[in-house]
Amino acid sequence: MARTAFIFPGQASQFVGMGKDLYDNSEIAKQYYDKASEILGFDIKKVSFEGPLEDLKQTKITQPAIFVLSVIINKLLQEKGIKPVITAGHSLGEYSALVCAGVMSFEDALEVVKLRGAEMQKAGEVNPGTMAAIVGLPDDNLIFEACNEASSAGIVQPANFNSPGQIVISGSIDGVKKGMETSKAKGAKIVKELVVSGAFHSPLMQSAVQPLSDKLQTKNFNDPVIPVVPNVTAKVCTDKNEMKKLLVEQVMAPVLWTKTIETMLAEGVDTFIEVGPGNVLQGLGKRISKESKFVGVQTLEELNNLAL
Repeated sequence: MARTAFIFPGQASQFVGMGKDLYDNSEIAKQYYDKASEILGFDIKKVSFEGPLEDLKQTKITQPAIFVLSVIINKLLQEKGIKPVITAGHSLGEYSALVCAGVMSFEDALEVVKLRGAEMQKAGEVNPGTMAAIVGLPDDNLIFEACNEASSAGIVQPANFNSPGQIVISGSIDGVKKGMETSKAKGAKIVKELVVSGAFHSPLMQSAVQPLSDKLQTKNFNDPVIPVVPNVTAKVCTDKNEMKKLLVEQVMAPVLWTKTIETMLAEGVDTFIEVGPGNVLQGLGKRISKESKFVGVQTLEELNNLAL
């Protein structure tokens, strides 16, 4: 019997048209999208299904759009009897994982995600920054050296440890540009600036922290029905209060994704389902563990044809 984990994607997995086939064919999807539009105060399905991409790419819209679709697919998988033994999500995806684990209700999590997306977008406008992918450094520790050396030019720190040899750095524009140079000098094979609206998982997101913390304090958290592996620690967590605290830290702390997958492997997981739009996490997962099975569900067809 497969031991299955659900992993939930974060920002940058969105695409115009996502979720439409599910909405057209599933009463559950309809209910979730209609409830989401009510909570958000705008028609999330219209921008998800029809775009334009420029609108969908705005952080304040992207985050709720990905979250809503991910939660719908999670629900449809569970209705089919496909249930995870453990879960995690990449950055924004952690909110979908918490709904999956019964820690937060869909409505509460969406209210927080709405605020998170808006505050992170605002932080990016007030403190412009950028991010860059660093690929092929022979040792992850070199990224800390590269960032330290570049910090004379501005703020820069590791933001995502995505897979062995693939790290994203984040910070001020000058800091990241210098970090790209110092990473290259330390042996990185590829350095590439990313098209992002802010320096996520860096101190430039500071202004989003207090509003997010205040909002989370108003929400009810339950102990999880299955373990969750949070981004900040990459350790199994079953304590609702710890999870609430880590969601606040996560805004400025690095996403330890490689270690997150390794923790799940150590828990005996052999099958990972990426639940939501895109296939980023499947690609990263295959680099972390070649022996494990990584599949994705983002369409009705994939849902119906899923074989574990």
